[in-house]
Amino acid sequence: MKDQFVTKKILNWYDLNKRSLPWRKNVSPTKKQYFTLVSEFMLQQTQVATVIPYFNRFIKNIPNLSSLARTNDKKLYKLWEGLGYYSRVKNLRKTAQVVKKNFQGKLPDTFDDLISLPGIGNYTASAILAIAFNKSFIPLDGNVERVLKRYLFLKKEKEITKENLHKKKSILGTSPRSSDYAQALMELGALICKPTNPNCLKCPILKKCKSFRKKDFKLVKNSKKNIDKYFILNVYKKDKKYLLVKNTKFKFLKNLRIFPMQELSKPKKFNKTINFKMSNMNMNIKIQYPKNVREISSSCWVDQKKIGNSMLPTFTKKVVKYLEGNL
Repeated sequence: MKDQFVTKKILNWYDLNKRSLPWRKNVSPTKKQYFTLVSEFMLQQTQVATVIPYFNRFIKNIPNLSSLARTNDKKLYKLWEGLGYYSRVKNLRKTAQVVKKNFQGKLPDTFDDLISLPGIGNYTASAILAIAFNKSFIPLDGNVERVLKRYLFLKKEKEITKENLHKKKSILGTSPRSSDYAQALMELGALICKPTNPNCLKCPILKKCKSFRKKDFKLVKNSKKNIDKYFILNVYKKDKKYLLVKNTKFKFLKNLRIFPMQELSKPKKFNKTINFKMSNMNMNIKIQYPKNVREISSSCWVDQKKIGNSMLPTFTKKVVKYLEGNL
């Protein structure tokens, strides 16, 4: 059931309170599509305040999809340096290349076409369709989920599943201003319905919010089961350089540089050296120092002093910190 009262209230609030963000500038439709694409990739797992200067610099140096498609690695990674999660920028360029090749250089405006592009999943596709193309989609990011959970007082495990939240979001209604409305919902979660200490008295929909009525704003998260996995990690070092390989065999950190590793089935006895958590994976790692360096495909030697400021994944950097006694 849609509630147009909610829609109007949220849009009115947004018109008066929205932040001035560089990707919200009044530009041509083509530029808006490009700005949305770049900002959505950058905003994955990164806060708005951090993204703003990176976005401005990126757009200044790579102003459109065509130039992005042909940008070389050195320039691309330099502009992204410090944002982390470098697979995002790799996929961003791949997307530009696919769009140039298969869509005549124009960002597609259908859900199925968008999710076929590298690095674009359900959320990002929905966000692009709503924000860039003004289509009636409500992207369900963490901010919108929070608003929905509190507004409807969703607490039970079955109530807060992604599937149920997607069903329940229809209560938020629709608007001819789909682009603004999608951003308004995100803004409401980011500025008002914050994870802790929500500013309810400034919320445009507090009168109908069940959590406000009950004075219970605690959020319940889906419980994720941590999966225990076991790895042997081999360290090869010479002349203060570490041997790293391009990861082509593990699903995590795909195509990024890591130490040579092998996964073990659950061993009876396993004396782990270090432990890392990655998403819901609990990585039990035993470090070995083989005497002889064997030939490893796609390997390279990296100076230990340069690793901290490199584009290597955080996991690899943390292993080096441990090896150097700094973790």
